[in-house]
Amino acid sequence: MTPNDTYTRLANNHISVDCVVMGWDGERLSVLLVSRHGEGEEYSDMKLPGSLIYQDEDLDQAAARVLKELTGLENAGLRQYKAYGSKNRTKDPRDVIWLERAQKIHVERIVTIAYIAFVKLDRSVTGCLDGYNALWRPVDEVGPLAFDHNLILSEALGQMRTMASADPALLFDLLPRKFTLAQMRTLFETVYDRKVDVRNFHKKVGAMTYVVPLDEYQQGVAHRAARFYKFDRKAYNRQRR
Repeated sequence: MTPNDTYTRLANNHISVDCVVMGWDGERLSVLLVSRHGEGEEYSDMKLPGSLIYQDEDLDQAAARVLKELTGLENAGLRQYKAYGSKNRTKDPRDVIWLERAQKIHVERIVTIAYIAFVKLDRSVTGCLDGYNALWRPVDEVGPLAFDHNLILSEALGQMRTMASADPALLFDLLPRKFTLAQMRTLFETVYDRKVDVRNFHKKVGAMTYVVPLDEYQQGVAHRAARFYKFDRKAYNRQRR
């Protein structure tokens, strides 16, 4: 039995998982995308990492497997956030042809379970993509994606804002271990999609006992050196009680 025979036997042609993994590099918010290829027809567009699931795996296992197989990324902290089951998800015949060729299985209506994750973009995260048809694309530069993946990404950004409002530690986990207030402000402005007043922002930060100023400053910069801060999780947990 070939690997493809095994896959066909195990694949569920009604259920898939899609992974929205967003990363912050200190300046911009990016999303992890993969390119898709078709036999006998050229596909040059991008999609979210996703695939049909196996019959013998649960959803969380499927999401982790798909992400690793398509991008090499592991331990991303994927969390389910929504299911998509519109009858129009596979309305484009081109999408169906590509999926059936890629999965070697007849495809009908597909419900996908969307997962979301947030990572700090460093070498350990970007380097794992070597050898894969995957890349990090700034969210404000994402063009048309396959299937309904533009909708999934758009709603994932809204989900990110909701999650960050409920637990701001999510955003601090994206910042470097030592960060400036300008870096922190840029991240908050990007996630919430609005400009904030610098003076008011500094006042609010001053009330955050878990944002701790350090006796360290930027080095070798043309402008006035900014002070570094760190996130104190223990102080954060105390203030959140």
